[in-house]
Amino acid sequence: MKSETLNFFDKVYDVARQIPFGRVTSYGAIANYLGAKRSARMVGYAMNGSHGKDIPAHRVVNRKGLLTGKHHFDGTNLMQQLLENEGIVVMDNQIQDFDKFFWDPTKEL
Repeated sequence: MKSETLNFFDKVYDVARQIPFGRVTSYGAIANYLGAKRSARMVGYAMNGSHGKDIPAHRVVNRKGLLTGKHHFDGTNLMQQLLENEGIVVMDNQIQDFDKFFWDPTKEL
């Protein structure tokens, strides 16, 4: 993998580590914060590669609050269970009251 890609992944991980307990953000919000607005998919790739790195990847969802990355977690509903343990309600793979729990790194950091 190219070093600039690894560097981008490290930046994604730095942002993801700062998502507060009980809050969520989107792939696009992280990409936008990093100055790479059209790179939401790369943020998704970074989250997929974050297992074992102490990254709260379960707190990163798509722009509509859908748990699009859930198939990358062990177990069928682990991502949902982790979010629910933080007080976030998930129905049909979608975070309820998404705006209430949304954390925008551009505004918060």
